[in-house]
Amino acid sequence: MDNKDRYFKALIENKNQLNEVDLGEKIQLDENETREIITQLLSEHRIRYEENSICKYSVVNKKRR
Repeated sequence: MDNKDRYFKALIENKNQLNEVDLGEKIQLDENETREIITQLLSEHRIRYEENSICKYSVVNKKRR
């Protein structure tokens, strides 16, 4: 499983408990790698930005895609 899939799975399981960088560190990714993965997931429309939450990114519901 590559890092992007690991991060995406961790984001699903996170339930807004950790911010995006701390979540990456939890699965042993550095901040730059985490930001790169977030950019890729945003471009694939798998996550969206949410301003008013602990973790600024959430998984896009399949029905909304």
